[in-house]
Amino acid sequence: MENILEGLNPNQKQAVTHTGTPLLLLAGAGSGKTRVLTHRAAFFVQEGLAKPKEILLLTFTNKAAEEMKVRMNKLLGITDDKSQSMFAGTFHSFCCRVLRADGQAIGVPSSFVIYDSNDQENMIKRILLDMDLSTTEFKPSSVLYVIEAAKNGFQTPKDLAAVSRGFKDTYISHIYEKYQQKLSEFHALDFNDLLFKTVELFMQNPEILAKYQEIYKFIMVDEYQDTNQIQYLLTKLIAGKYKQITAVGDASQAIYGWRGADYRNLVGFTNDFKDAKVINLEENYRSTQTILDAANSVISKNSSHPVLKLFTQKKSEDKIKIFEADTEVAEADFVSQKIKFIYENLKIPYKNIAVLYRMNAQSRVLEESFLRSGLPYVLLGGLRFYERAEIKDILAMLRFANDQADKLSEERVSKAIGKRRMFSFSEHIKGLDLAKMTSLEILESLVVNSDYLKKFDPKDEEDQKRIENIKELKSVATAHSKLSDFLENIALVQQEYSQQEKNKKKENKEGIRLMTLHGAKGLEFEVVFLVGMEEGILPHSRCLIDETQIEEERRLCYVGITRAKDYLYITYANKRLYFGKSSLNEPSRFINDIPQELIEIEEPADTVRDYRHKKSSSDDDFIYDPDIY
Repeated sequence: MENILEGLNPNQKQAVTHTGTPLLLLAGAGSGKTRVLTHRAAFFVQEGLAKPKEILLLTFTNKAAEEMKVRMNKLLGITDDKSQSMFAGTFHSFCCRVLRADGQAIGVPSSFVIYDSNDQENMIKRILLDMDLSTTEFKPSSVLYVIEAAKNGFQTPKDLAAVSRGFKDTYISHIYEKYQQKLSEFHALDFNDLLFKTVELFMQNPEILAKYQEIYKFIMVDEYQDTNQIQYLLTKLIAGKYKQITAVGDASQAIYGWRGADYRNLVGFTNDFKDAKVINLEENYRSTQTILDAANSVISKNSSHPVLKLFTQKKSEDKIKIFEADTEVAEADFVSQKIKFIYENLKIPYKNIAVLYRMNAQSRVLEESFLRSGLPYVLLGGLRFYERAEIKDILAMLRFANDQADKLSEERVSKAIGKRRMFSFSEHIKGLDLAKMTSLEILESLVVNSDYLKKFDPKDEEDQKRIENIKELKSVATAHSKLSDFLENIALVQQEYSQQEKNKKKENKEGIRLMTLHGAKGLEFEVVFLVGMEEGILPHSRCLIDETQIEEERRLCYVGITRAKDYLYITYANKRLYFGKSSLNEPSRFINDIPQELIEIEEPADTVRDYRHKKSSSDDDFIYDPDIY
């Protein structure tokens, strides 16, 4: 008993040992929630309240699940006896197990295959062909996005048809119906079906639901704020009989609303389980109190969900550093220089330093600065800017325009836009007087006349990122007016990529971490740089008129701040060449949420002004162009 409770703070001990009613753990960033969940599972087994095989632990990654399982078995001294182990895994892996065993009751054969995204898109293409519908008007990935959203909301094709608006939505509901028919015909499920069919199985077969309620009497759900409607229904169904459910989450870290996650599932837990015990885990074991005070000040402006007030025993005199750059290049160079200083003087390894940004397109100027400075880096969760498929496609167009003997570029363009379109595209190039055009004019002409952007749906999150990357290429073109100079500059950057590629293993091990704020959740670093902290970037311009989305952007900022253990730098640029246009930017409203006494303005002095004295967006010299974003 002592080893399970040893080292836990009072609230953690209370959470580990609570029994009898549902439990809601509101666990702040860095508060040891993984440890609490693991120790709670071990406590139940050691006290004889549950057998390991009666515990169902649901997470969002197999890595997290395996880590908790190993920790629990180690606490209890359990050997690797699978028949006695608890089930710890993702929602999808659990549902896969259920359907293999009992899916026949709703017509799902035990030998079903699981289709990945490529299989799904190919299926949609076949259906569009059968229905004589254009893949341009009904982009397969966009159709799948709607279908997946419907499934996450537990909507059948008929349900989707009932709420359809306009002919396109109606057609998509028909495509959805045919898609499900084809999946059934091929004895296949997609990943969303794994959850959908399991909930359907339980709802239509009470005796099968009762069987699993008896098998898994104790349910523990990690990151409950990230559950979508179908995951919420699943856990509620399994917990319906014994109500021995533990939900762990933090609404302040709910940043995946765009993919269906609904933090209201966490907020509404006590309505679903009236006698639930609520315990707050607010002691942070990661960051300094200064960093936590800044995070608390930012997130406290949100009003739609509970906000924890984090505290720590970790003291530090270091304040949060704010740097105001003249341009985005100056910002990136400041980050490079400061990282070099930190590495050389504080002896903090590069791998313990992270640079976080709101949009993938922001990595380009940072990458180029790091390459110039000889700094090793690795992009987590993404490709280097010039290695992204859409950028390669556009560069191929430019190279082909520059020299139509370039057959490799011609082949790539033809594949990207289609052979039919390629003929008219080639004719368009012949009609251009490239010598009299700037790089930017050529780029825009080729993108528009190739119809390349029609490949993407602006409403699709992934497509939006690709569009932003293409727009960011305009910034490079703006900086190099001659096409030959533009292509030469990119070739030199790509050569630097190649040099770093040779040291890839070492770089991945030792390099500075570059990633989006979304990708940083769950990670921690000794030093964090939050870059591009400007209105229109964070918060993103698409979110400025919707308070609900502003709150999610604020949560995203909160997640970024709480990744830092010891040092936090926040940077922004007065003037940014972004998406090929120059704009004067206001500092992010989230900077103004941080109390003055917590911050310190970074030099160089000649470019720095107190950000609190900048003009407001209503002043004459402020330019905000929504087309930039």
